[in-house]
Amino acid sequence: MKKTDQINPNDPRERLRRLGLHGLLARWSDVANEPWLERLLAIEEQERMKRSLERRIRSARIGTFKNMTDFDWTWPKSADREAIEELFGFGFADEGVNAIILGPNGVGKTMILRNLANQAVLRGHTVCFTTASDMLADLASRDTSHALNHRLRRYTKPKLLCVDEVGYLSYDNRYADLFFEVVSRRYDGPLSIVLSTNKPFSEWSTVFPHAACVVTLVDRLLHRAEVIGIEGDSYRLKEAKDRAATSRARRPRKRDAAPEHARP
Repeated sequence: MKKTDQINPNDPRERLRRLGLHGLLARWSDVANEPWLERLLAIEEQERMKRSLERRIRSARIGTFKNMTDFDWTWPKSADREAIEELFGFGFADEGVNAIILGPNGVGKTMILRNLANQAVLRGHTVCFTTASDMLADLASRDTSHALNHRLRRYTKPKLLCVDEVGYLSYDNRYADLFFEVVSRRYDGPLSIVLSTNKPFSEWSTVFPHAACVVTLVDRLLHRAEVIGIEGDSYRLKEAKDRAATSRARRPRKRDAAPEHARP
């Protein structure tokens, strides 16, 4: 294609076409020089972007979360801050690479996943955020192959799938097969999965005990993946202890003995 034949996305006629304003496009010779045309195009484009963002936010189901600016980087004993912050550039998603965040309970894995999902939506990507148990229960509840294939699209079509809390529960072979199906379809895309787990992959046989697909499932997850480990104690437990200490400090101290006039 010659450069002169390439579509100019800023051409008003192309913008009308994208917006579906075919009536104005058909009357182009009448409206081309109207002073209101540019304002109309700008308003329509802004409203479309707004509706698209609202639709993607609803579809992503991210839930409430703390902003990454509140993440206490001094708390973990070990966390590759540079690698985590690099994820927010979404180069991995453009390449169809997975990101695995591995660490014990309470070190901020969910906070990172929710922030990644939110930023991906704001950048224009389609996103699905889910816990492993919610996703697998949702898929397992489909009672026909047609219903299952239709529901699988929720987890296999978005640009980014964020799966939280893998490893907290054990699943039977049916659930293992469903997880394998999601991973395989996204692997073939390739489309990225961001996954958090408290279990090293050598222990995933305890997550899906007796499942024949575990080795292949892990292989496909890790073939194109960056694994980021976080080590440390639970920040939630720290906050609970801090709240308890604050509450104790606010309580009036009990006197060691009753006042002298109150003694018998």
